[in-house]
Amino acid sequence: MVSVVLQVPPYQQDPQAVAGSLVASALVSVLPLATVFVLLGVFRLKAQWAALSGLVVALVVAVAGFAMPVGQSLLAAAHGAFFGLFPILWIVVNALWVYNMTVATGHFDVLRRSFGSLTSDRRTQAILIAFCFGALLEALAGFGAPVAITAVMLIALGFDKLKAAVLALVANTAPVAFGAMGVPVITLAQVTALPLDQVASVVGRQTPLLALFVPLLLVFLVDGTRGIREAWPPAVVAGVVFALGQFATSNFVSVELTDIVASLAAALAVVGLARLQPHAVWAARRTTPVAAVAGTGDGGPGGDAGRGGAGGSDGPGTSGGADGAEREPQDSPRDVRLAYLPYVVIVAVFAVAQIPGLKGALDSLKLAFTVPGLNVLTPQGRPSSTMSYSLTWLSTAGTLMVIAGVIVAVLLRVGAARALRVWGRTVYDLRWAIVTVAAVLALAYVMNASAQTTAIGLLIAGAGAALGFLSPVLGWFATAVTGSDTSANALFGSLQVTAANGAGLPPELLAAANSSGGVLGKMLSPQNLTIACVAVGLEGQEGTLLRRVLGWSLAMLVVLSALIALQATPVLGWMLP
Repeated sequence: MVSVVLQVPPYQQDPQAVAGSLVASALVSVLPLATVFVLLGVFRLKAQWAALSGLVVALVVAVAGFAMPVGQSLLAAAHGAFFGLFPILWIVVNALWVYNMTVATGHFDVLRRSFGSLTSDRRTQAILIAFCFGALLEALAGFGAPVAITAVMLIALGFDKLKAAVLALVANTAPVAFGAMGVPVITLAQVTALPLDQVASVVGRQTPLLALFVPLLLVFLVDGTRGIREAWPPAVVAGVVFALGQFATSNFVSVELTDIVASLAAALAVVGLARLQPHAVWAARRTTPVAAVAGTGDGGPGGDAGRGGAGGSDGPGTSGGADGAEREPQDSPRDVRLAYLPYVVIVAVFAVAQIPGLKGALDSLKLAFTVPGLNVLTPQGRPSSTMSYSLTWLSTAGTLMVIAGVIVAVLLRVGAARALRVWGRTVYDLRWAIVTVAAVLALAYVMNASAQTTAIGLLIAGAGAALGFLSPVLGWFATAVTGSDTSANALFGSLQVTAANGAGLPPELLAAANSSGGVLGKMLSPQNLTIACVAVGLEGQEGTLLRRVLGWSLAMLVVLSALIALQATPVLGWMLP
């Protein structure tokens, strides 16, 4: 028997393929992105259909505009979609599976009541729930879950519906870049071919500065200037501890653990401060159970459960409930311990996986290959990184979440059959998100492989020093439209690196700026606005909610852009690793 190996002729990227002009090539390359943004923002098409439409346009531009062979274009799309499934969606599905098990067993309700018993002051509740616990949920799941869950919890404690939604959206900023066990940063490193630790280190020197101000902003949103005067201690402590935790963990410990460590440290710091200052007005604890006005059901984040309204002022004081509602049940210390246990298990599993000797052994179990039939050369004639796939399948965050989930299921006495049913329901609930993420990654890989991204990046590089200020705006815009910092990094990460190289700026700086800017666009995305409105029972009021958060998003974006512009100069260049 004679075996025949088919040698695929290489495709060499040409950023000036359209009419021999960089400008023409860049303008044509914008069409796939414009398709996604216009279909989402103007025609309000669902994200999955907009992403699939953009993918089709990207394939047409690659073949007709950049002369990429049809077969290789389709292989590039398949490579991107596969990366979207493993490891990205593998992480998200398993993280939400663990959360959904706590909902199905009632332990999440116990956790909600436990948070409410820590303090009766609305301002401190906003810090603990929207900021600290929301950051933990972002770390474990992301993709809208923190907004839905924390908004429901705030309503259950007596917050006004609209204010609860605003607080949940504004709080879901600083942790986003490292959310879902580091998926946005992991994706950014993958599409830019930059080392993960290098990218994470720079992001960890940008987003912590946002964290310093977010708790103070939440206090202001709850109670205005009086809130700042009276409740600044827990806000400052939460912001500083979170920022330090995010910086230290992302730079020196683990990308996946970054938000977990930061959020838990911030929550413990606020609770500890309240114990040291028990008579402070912001540390007041209630002495009687709160009436049950809302709850969480098995529907998961964004479902119909937990839509009950609540009255009462948003100023300081004991949370009130609806007249005639049943009183909250009293949870035993054992119930409370079990409610917190899943998060302890997750932290422990990921911490063990970082032990130096064990980490090396786990990382050695790797799935790595060059995509058969995909033969792409860069304009310089070197093999393109778009051809290679690599996955440390045992140490990846998704697999570690499976291990943690199995342990949680055993400890919470969730039978194997029930745990599998919850996992299946989680996949079903995420079915359209799965399609969207896979399509966006496929689009990004086609654009990268065919040199569409390179053409846009080289043209933008003409902005020179102004790139430092503009680069986070690109990430902000992409996240606002797609609803995902991961998708924004997939779309513009490679473009940022190309522009940085053309302008003589550090590529890791602008790549990180894309993700850091993206965290501020998430509160404006139609996806997140809809999730927030559905969670609190304000369907159809997305426009009202958008107007309430738009100004804060833009203000923080200006501050972040100024910071990154200075990091590109000797003034703050010392901040970079």
